[in-house]
Amino acid sequence: MSSFRKPFVAILWVVLFLGLHEAAEPEKSTYIVHVAKSEMPESFEHHALWYESSLKTVSDSAEIMYTYDNAIHGYATRLTAEEARLLETQAGILAVLPETRYELHTTRTPMFLGLDKSADMFPESSSGSDVIIGVLDTGVWPESKSFDDTGLGPVPSTWKGACETGTNFTASNCNRKLIGARFFSKGVEAILGPINETEESRSARDDDGHGTHTASTAAGSVVSDASLFGYASGTARGMATRARVAAYKVCWKGGCFSSDILAAIERAILDNVNVLSLSLGGGMSDYYRDSVAIGAFSAMENGILVSCSAGNAGPSPYSLSNVAPWITTVGAGTLDRDFPAYVALGNGLNFSGVSLYRGNAVPDSPLPFVYAGNVSNGAMNGNLCITGTLSPEKVAGKIVLCDRGLTARVQKGSVVKSAGALGMVLSNTAANGEELVADAHLLPATAVGQKAGDAIKKYLFSDAKPTVKILFEGTKLGIQPSPVVAAFSSRGPNSITPQILKPDLIAPGVNILAGWSKAVGPTGLPVDNRRVDFNIISGTSMSCPHVSGLAALIKSAHPDWSPAAVRSALMTTAYTVYKTGEKLQDSATGKPSTPFDHGSGHVDPVAALNPGLVYDLTVDDYLGFLCALNYSASEINTLAKRKFQCDAGKQYSVTDLNYPSFAVLFESGGVVKHTRTLTNVGPAGTYKASVTSDMASVKISVEPQVLSFKENEKKSFTVTFSSSGSPQQRVNAFGRVEWSDGKHVVGTPISINWG
Repeated sequence: MSSFRKPFVAILWVVLFLGLHEAAEPEKSTYIVHVAKSEMPESFEHHALWYESSLKTVSDSAEIMYTYDNAIHGYATRLTAEEARLLETQAGILAVLPETRYELHTTRTPMFLGLDKSADMFPESSSGSDVIIGVLDTGVWPESKSFDDTGLGPVPSTWKGACETGTNFTASNCNRKLIGARFFSKGVEAILGPINETEESRSARDDDGHGTHTASTAAGSVVSDASLFGYASGTARGMATRARVAAYKVCWKGGCFSSDILAAIERAILDNVNVLSLSLGGGMSDYYRDSVAIGAFSAMENGILVSCSAGNAGPSPYSLSNVAPWITTVGAGTLDRDFPAYVALGNGLNFSGVSLYRGNAVPDSPLPFVYAGNVSNGAMNGNLCITGTLSPEKVAGKIVLCDRGLTARVQKGSVVKSAGALGMVLSNTAANGEELVADAHLLPATAVGQKAGDAIKKYLFSDAKPTVKILFEGTKLGIQPSPVVAAFSSRGPNSITPQILKPDLIAPGVNILAGWSKAVGPTGLPVDNRRVDFNIISGTSMSCPHVSGLAALIKSAHPDWSPAAVRSALMTTAYTVYKTGEKLQDSATGKPSTPFDHGSGHVDPVAALNPGLVYDLTVDDYLGFLCALNYSASEINTLAKRKFQCDAGKQYSVTDLNYPSFAVLFESGGVVKHTRTLTNVGPAGTYKASVTSDMASVKISVEPQVLSFKENEKKSFTVTFSSSGSPQQRVNAFGRVEWSDGKHVVGTPISINWG
């Protein structure tokens, strides 16, 4: 017995020791390692060997996930926090940054923007089809009619990309329209484990719908008889119908991770795309720590315009993401189209709402009406119709009023339906005000604004036997005023650099019809078994690819223009007033919007083709901007991928960056000067300056007030802002500087902020 127990005890101790040892293993995380490539020791023949050698000095087990040479200089790997700290102390290592998780920012549009009336103005020749738009998103559904390549010539000779084979995807899925498709999953798999290929394709195939929607919005082919259940019927087309599409799948069910995003930007640069469209965001740190900003800097250096969504965190101030000045940051506005669905109460009152529901289960007569907060099972937030909160015996056969918030709008409808209710009215709360977003609900449902919701609740709480009927009216065009800034669209001021006004401009982002994935229903819910060719969704995710496609159009007309010149053309020709002369409205307040909401204004692509003058920028200008931010040499190297020494004898100023807007920051009072340079891209002519402002206590002057240009000539001017107001008068104010030759109007917004 004793001879048996001794080895057993010994084994037990070994097991316990190993178990404790394993439990004590420090947890590893993904890090992006930025390297000063120029500091590679001569003993190494290639930088990849140097990377591996330096990594082995801190970890025997760590492996390189991605090696980067274009988006950044460096690599991605898995390390413990201590290993990362040790690695960062090594010579030649600029920064070791933790992986960042980014989120997606989720027919009528071409007509609304005037593209249908001006087809002859846009190049439909080979130059238009030579432009390539790279879309970083959830992938692509290649069978969508939006990627039909009929009428397109050979793939541009400049294209260096590929169509990668993977789950449910082969090289034959690409064509002369969808010329490339790649996927990047090492980052997400390192954190969450292997992709579950029964739930999503480990390939460029889009199982979510978001990527197909954004890609087809930017450059979808012309598709007749497009609609969602008959809503928004007509001809669907992207902004640049002849541009080519390259899909880079970086977003998965688990999110979009910086190591994968950087790998995709790296590849897109090598593939020779002309425009990059990223409808995602999340990082709000300094530019040298934000992987999207770092990758975008490299893309800009290679002549690629990068368009990003501003975010859906509005209407709160300082809610923007993607605010680097080398990124074109796009907010969202509405179209002049609506999908009315009315709430008819038993007391005879009617309230207007919106819906994309289409089905046979619409009750013909009024039904009993209940408030979710009164028919819940006692759960907290019962009014929000969260899964498991409704009592089936109290809602069966009735229509339920739910409050918006906490969960997805369509998810609430699914909860209501599963509880046995026959319909839903979704009421906005103060957080969303009067903004209405239409959804393809799973049951008869409509969404109403806060005021209507409050009035409906008053009836519900006062009538002994309340009833309601929902009336669906289809598609209505000509809604005015339009556009208005979407309440969800993220707002300025710029939290990283207040002297750079963001967003840059707004574009259509509410109720946008575009291509969709057949792997998922229009709501995206697992219980939604419907399949559609097109879907209608909203978000700055939708406004971003509008600008990406329009930038491609301008690039095809002006192939020699820099990304900054293209952006300037879009910004300086954007409009801030309706045809009536009234200012653009903000749906969050019902009042005029400001440059913190709409940036330069709403995009006008026809005017942008011939802007007259542009505010151009070079890589050196951006480097001077980084010097003005007092970035260290290593921080600048992280962005620029090379040694750059700020001139100690030079006075750098953020206000001198040649940006097409003026974000004035008064630290206390006094005088602030902004210097700009205009480049003439039209015929020779003389331009005169004019200034408008809504703040009498800040005097604004332009010197000189007249600029005469030869063709392609550059001329500089200075705007001086002088504050004479008392501290009580120091509130945000706005204005505008315009240069005009009688034909062109080159407009730049002014925002005045107090630090």
